[in-house]
Amino acid sequence: MRNRLIMSMLRRGAVLAGATLLVSILPSVAPAQAADVPAEFGTDWHDPLTAAPPVPKPDAESCEVTLAEARFRDFTPYRGTYTPPDGCGDRWSKVVLRLDGKVKGRQYDRLGHLQVGGVEIFRTSTPQPSPDGITWSVEKDVTRYSDTLRRAQDVEMLIGNVVDDTYTGVIDVKVTLTFYRATPTTPAPPDTPDRVLTLTEEPPTADGSTPTKGPTLTTPRNTERVVAEVYATGSGGGCEEYWYLTVPSSAPYSCQADDGPYREVQLRVDGRLAGIATPFPTVWTGGWSNPFLWYVVPGPRAFDIKPIAYDLTPFAGLLNDGRPHRIEVSVAGLPEGRPGWSTPVNVLVWQDEKRTHVPGGLTVHREGAPANSSVYTPGPENDGHRADTEAAHRLTVSGYVDTSHGRVATTVSRSLAHTSAHRWTDGETTDALDAQWTDHETVTVDGRGPARTTRAHRTYTMAGTTTLGAADRLRTVLTLGDRATSVTTQHGPTHDGSPQDDRRIAWSRLDDTYTGDATYTVNVPRDQRHAVATTSERYRLYGSPAGPAGPAGPADPSTCYDRTLTTVQGVLTEDRRRC
Repeated sequence: MRNRLIMSMLRRGAVLAGATLLVSILPSVAPAQAADVPAEFGTDWHDPLTAAPPVPKPDAESCEVTLAEARFRDFTPYRGTYTPPDGCGDRWSKVVLRLDGKVKGRQYDRLGHLQVGGVEIFRTSTPQPSPDGITWSVEKDVTRYSDTLRRAQDVEMLIGNVVDDTYTGVIDVKVTLTFYRATPTTPAPPDTPDRVLTLTEEPPTADGSTPTKGPTLTTPRNTERVVAEVYATGSGGGCEEYWYLTVPSSAPYSCQADDGPYREVQLRVDGRLAGIATPFPTVWTGGWSNPFLWYVVPGPRAFDIKPIAYDLTPFAGLLNDGRPHRIEVSVAGLPEGRPGWSTPVNVLVWQDEKRTHVPGGLTVHREGAPANSSVYTPGPENDGHRADTEAAHRLTVSGYVDTSHGRVATTVSRSLAHTSAHRWTDGETTDALDAQWTDHETVTVDGRGPARTTRAHRTYTMAGTTTLGAADRLRTVLTLGDRATSVTTQHGPTHDGSPQDDRRIAWSRLDDTYTGDATYTVNVPRDQRHAVATTSERYRLYGSPAGPAGPAGPADPSTCYDRTLTTVQGVLTEDRRRC
């Protein structure tokens, strides 16, 4: 069975149970001296942490509420009740979610979700424990869910787990919310949604028929802006956990798909394509056959899974007719009948408080022809096989709403592209991938003052090789990249009609890069693996001082965050800050 070892290990995966730029994994301690680094992994290692910055907190009165506290040993969800805090009002400058977890023994990585009033506010995965035990913490800014948090709500949390004689780790977690009262000096963020909605199933009509097939959305009739979030994750231990490694069905490989590895998360409104996006190629903490890569530093986004955002404002005028509208999310490229994807949806709504009905219309809907070519090239036994993939897709939609402050037109253009080269040998004892995904989005809003355009460019990269060599030594070398830039410009005439050049009013740049090299012996008891690993993460974030929505000019010195972590055999050897 050696010839199928690598992919069989890949497919064991994380079990699915069931966002935000900033997330912190705490605590951090001083790096070890070289003499403190063991020759190989022992029975314990540094607690998990990432190089990402903590969520910034305002200097304001705060209140804390425990949202969930549970020990997960199976697939029984935690259910409780949330009550808003006393003493901090109902308007907050910031709401910060914090998960504190601990686990010891032996356990796989597990996926989990947390819902409040049916709204998914957090999706996560867990680190794999040491025999002696680990603790970890995750923070997330959840201010945008303030509407949900102002009322008593049901709470559901689940981290699906299996505990038996072999997998002994019980996952013990506590989740809290800290509310910071809004004041004149620390006001509530101006871009906080007025409502947070979930999709519903329409009840049957009087004759027993279902009026609308699938989940529906009914927006308030005075909605002027709509954004949908989709927490899309491929997981579950099967091939879709490693969708980026699938090959055409003609190729001799463990995971096949007729269309190859390209995946695209699509959203439709009443059957019409309304949004496209590239899913982030998350690598969970057992990924690429090698848990020693992730024991201390996880891959980007593994502990705080960001939702994909779709600006549906061009459809607001159509949605505001008071009727339910069908909302569908699908994954293009997913083989029919194959499980492994979860796509829960939240809808964020901003309302015009001076009108009961905001009419409007969709004026442009232009979809480019999808391109997807995945070509398999067989190779000699020693040189291996190869699958080369190129894919792309474009969508532009435009619409308007007639608000109390005039007509506002919104145009959203999104362009996706993917290239990858996948190489493997017979038996998959060598398996290598070099891949890149780009997701470029431009949103222009014209009305209520000078027009503004925001251009967001996202690039995800993955380059790695796993080899199974002599004496059953398995080595994985891997680099992952999560990069994004965003620039908002203001253009057009000023309020007095005088001309004005385009002016940058906000910008940000993120570069989160993980690298790892780990080797261990397979097919032996845990204490005989003789594992070694060097891992590193550098997280760089720059931007205008007030964040993506704040004012800044081209000459502004900007905000700067730059941190590097390095570990050797599970020991933190470097924690360097450059800003």
